[in-house]
Amino acid sequence: MALIRCCFEPPELPEFFDSFVQKCTDPSCCCGCCSALRPRYKRLVDNIFPVNPEDGLVKSNMEKLTFYSLSSPDKLDRIGEYLYQKATKDINRKRYKLAEIAMEAMDLLLQACHAQTTLNLFVESFLRMVQKLLEDSNPNLKIMATNSFVKFANINEDTPSYHRRYDFFISKFSSMCHSDAASLRDSLRLAGIKGLQGVIRKTVSDDLVENIWEAQHMEKIVPSLLFNMQFCVNVLFVKKNLLASGDLTPVEDATNVTPPALAEEVLRELVGRASFGHIRSVLKPLLTHLDRHELWVPNTFAIHTFRIVMISIQPQYSYTVVETLMQHLDSNFKSSPKTRTSLAVVLSKIIAIAAGESVGPSALDIINNLLTHLRTSVSTTSEITPEESQYQEALINALGEFANHHPDYQKIEIMLFIMNTVPDLSKKSRGDQMLQNILLKSLLKVGTQYSTVSFEKAFPASFLQPLLKMARAPHDPTRMVVMQIFQALLDRHQNEQVLSNVSVKPYPALSQEPPSRSDIIFTHKYGANIMQALVDSMALSDRVDALSSSFNTAALLIVEMSCNETVQEFLLFILGIQQVASTADNMGNVHRCNLHAISIALLVLISRVSGINNLLDYAQKIVDARREEANHFLPPLMELKKMSSKNLNLSLPHLFIDKLALGECLQNAGMDAQRLNTGAPYTLNQTDQPGHRHSWVESVSNQLSQRNSSTDLTVYNGDADSVSSSPGVCKKLLAPEYNFDAMKRALAEPTETAKREHRERQMQIVRTFREGEFDDLMRRTEPKVSGCRCPLFYRKSIDNWCLRFQHDLIQNRLNELFNSLAVERQITQSDNKTAQLQTSNEKPIYETNFPELFYY
Repeated sequence: MALIRCCFEPPELPEFFDSFVQKCTDPSCCCGCCSALRPRYKRLVDNIFPVNPEDGLVKSNMEKLTFYSLSSPDKLDRIGEYLYQKATKDINRKRYKLAEIAMEAMDLLLQACHAQTTLNLFVESFLRMVQKLLEDSNPNLKIMATNSFVKFANINEDTPSYHRRYDFFISKFSSMCHSDAASLRDSLRLAGIKGLQGVIRKTVSDDLVENIWEAQHMEKIVPSLLFNMQFCVNVLFVKKNLLASGDLTPVEDATNVTPPALAEEVLRELVGRASFGHIRSVLKPLLTHLDRHELWVPNTFAIHTFRIVMISIQPQYSYTVVETLMQHLDSNFKSSPKTRTSLAVVLSKIIAIAAGESVGPSALDIINNLLTHLRTSVSTTSEITPEESQYQEALINALGEFANHHPDYQKIEIMLFIMNTVPDLSKKSRGDQMLQNILLKSLLKVGTQYSTVSFEKAFPASFLQPLLKMARAPHDPTRMVVMQIFQALLDRHQNEQVLSNVSVKPYPALSQEPPSRSDIIFTHKYGANIMQALVDSMALSDRVDALSSSFNTAALLIVEMSCNETVQEFLLFILGIQQVASTADNMGNVHRCNLHAISIALLVLISRVSGINNLLDYAQKIVDARREEANHFLPPLMELKKMSSKNLNLSLPHLFIDKLALGECLQNAGMDAQRLNTGAPYTLNQTDQPGHRHSWVESVSNQLSQRNSSTDLTVYNGDADSVSSSPGVCKKLLAPEYNFDAMKRALAEPTETAKREHRERQMQIVRTFREGEFDDLMRRTEPKVSGCRCPLFYRKSIDNWCLRFQHDLIQNRLNELFNSLAVERQITQSDNKTAQLQTSNEKPIYETNFPELFYY
């Protein structure tokens, strides 16, 4: 190694003649006599430094250096290396002003020569310079180095660099974000956040450089940003108050960039640049930071942070945030209820944002996870504490918020999915009852968000059947929640609050419109099932709140579905409530009186809603009579604790609603009362034949001895909607061969009703000719010719003809009578012979029952 060195190189000897005025400043240089022996780029670099460091960069000489760099780009890397050497010496000697000048010069060269192909070699010197400044303890140098790095990060390089690494910068900028220096604390934190932003911009857009999404980098970047953001929540509220009061103008607020605001901006940019595979890399350190610093309680900062994440993330990846937060909730199932409640509240605040992008299985997956948390909460706690109850309410609110942002058809799917997870009524343990109540509350939360247009869509058969079963649950709170679900889905005109009180007075704020044809068909199909469930529900409990809830549901059903085609079934429903109050066993007197009050209140309501004045007058007469003799048969409902059942007289049948009187009211109003007169009121615990669809417009011949009310709703009949719902048309069973001739024969054949009527007419004729007198028969068969005004000759001829005709007619009638008697005699004889034959074939009773008593 040479002990001395020269400051010029052999290829640069011609530059010796350029200048010989400036003396070489390098003490190790052998040619200290003049600067002519030094390279030109070094002389140009030396010329940018002033004699007095306080004067700053020499602009004119800096322009010469820039022009030289653009003219000779191959010298750019040497210029950068020389500037780095000079800055290193100045930093070591604490000459910070000269180091700042060197850094400024490198910034200007970088901006001017960023399009050069040899920029990569200069960048290496540039980054070494930035690193050297960041390693020093001088905060001004750190801030300046950070600003230079940010300028470099904003430059788009044409050629990628595979060997460049940013580990040091990530660590250094992250440490600056946590600076607690007494002086320039905010400036250092701002510089650190800006540096992290520069690293993100430089590395995220280029896949060939170092992967910044690795856990070792995200565990430094994300906590650094959150550390600065967590002091911002209260500041934001203060600023909002100042802006509202006018003490702080928006212009002043916009000009002041604070570390929390900048950290929030960088976090938005980081999350917005994350792809599907990288979003979890951001969320994991975020959740870890919240756990370690116990920022879940209170959860103001957590809600603020996750809202930023949900708004900034790409919409198609928002489901990942909800899924990750649910997994974190799973891992914290042993945490305190307050922590889990805060997590659930955060979930409820952000889940609505993800709902718009969640369709199909992903939506049901989120619902299933929420329901799993609810089941876990119920199963792991023997008693529901107030904190645990708040946790469950938070999960239910999250479920409701999620369902609220879905279309109606998905809300129906969600309600059906929840209904299928409710435990069966056969499970009567306390835990199962609690779980039933919680899941039904979740269903109610979704139901309140649903806007009912058609009852057929709101109550599909697969959803209505289990809901009606739950309406008969022995647990009072469960039944009340089911009634609230019905009210939420039935109330299309916001009448639920209007009809909340049982009363015989008019409801002035009641809103109503005629039901559509589809609603009438739905009522024909399933109205009886709903009303039967309401009757059973009213008979199960004597609590006033439970009875009021059942009345509210029944009143909404009447208001929404009442019309001329359905009024008879509603009247049978009211008579059924009265019959249960009169005949049911094991029912208290107060309970019976409340059912009588509900029945008269519903009768008054349907009279007003349907507009039948005769029915309203009859109902008002009953109300007036009850006011005089039995006020306990009228609303309001009585509580068992406040009333004595000994003084209540229930044996007042003249004050009951009369079925025949109701039929007369309908007939006087010009309406058909056939269904009301022939049908039976509802009773308790009725069972239906599977597959039968109840309809009250069938003919009398098709009436059933037993009401079908709890039909298997899952069975579908192809011709049920068209034939059975048409008045006066009976469904016919076709022949096994479905061809034209078979269908023609089926249509030509008389109905069962016609056949029965024909047989009745024949029997009436037989009885008439068998039991009637001869004069009466002559009078019945005599031709009506007494009013004829023809001449006497013609009248005599007509009388003779009438006598002959009368003789023939009587002879024919007698022949028919004798033939029918002979047929009856033959049928009777054949029946007797059959009975005798059966008797002769039977064994004696002693041989069958007591063979051991006889001696053989």
